[in-house]
Amino acid sequence: MAGKKAIKKATKKATRKATKKATRKASAKAGALSAIVRNILRAKGVGDAALARLEAAGLGRREDFRVVGDAGTLAELTGLDAGVARRVMAWALGSLAGAGGTVVVESPDMVTCVRCGARQPKDYKSGDLCVHCGKQAEPVFACYWCSASGPGRYCRACGASFVSPGELELAILLKRDGLPKDEIPKRLEALSPAEKEALWGRVHKR
Repeated sequence: MAGKKAIKKATKKATRKATKKATRKASAKAGALSAIVRNILRAKGVGDAALARLEAAGLGRREDFRVVGDAGTLAELTGLDAGVARRVMAWALGSLAGAGGTVVVESPDMVTCVRCGARQPKDYKSGDLCVHCGKQAEPVFACYWCSASGPGRYCRACGASFVSPGELELAILLKRDGLPKDEIPKRLEALSPAEKEALWGRVHKR
């Protein structure tokens, strides 16, 4: 009788231990970003350090970002730049962002302030400060070709088309490979996620 009780007690203890281990393992994987999500976030301007913060916050799937709900909360939770947070949430929410609402078609030339979200007037010129908050309305990009920086779509120093901050290192690598200035943005746009992952492997080996 005593032997049966001891066996039963040992079995319960082993079961509890195995359950706790499995729960910890599942929790550890919950915030892990898949390769495709990692590449998408990099394309949105999320750097490697920020990717680690996202994983630490438990954001591993697109559905996790939907739980966060808005760009402001994401920025507060992870320290992301406001503009990057907005791009990430626009991807995460997708068609949900406009579900049940009115579709508003804006001009492709319309500029929205990355700091406060206010739309700029029609006479806005690249480099102007926001008429509402007084800060730089457009994000400032670094040029992969000449290392200058500035707002807008093109580098004012050399004329190169800016690429997203998340792909800057890839663009620099393609420059070192000998690609012409105007071909680099096109090549990055044409690369598949697997091809970009291979390029990131080369970047990290340097």
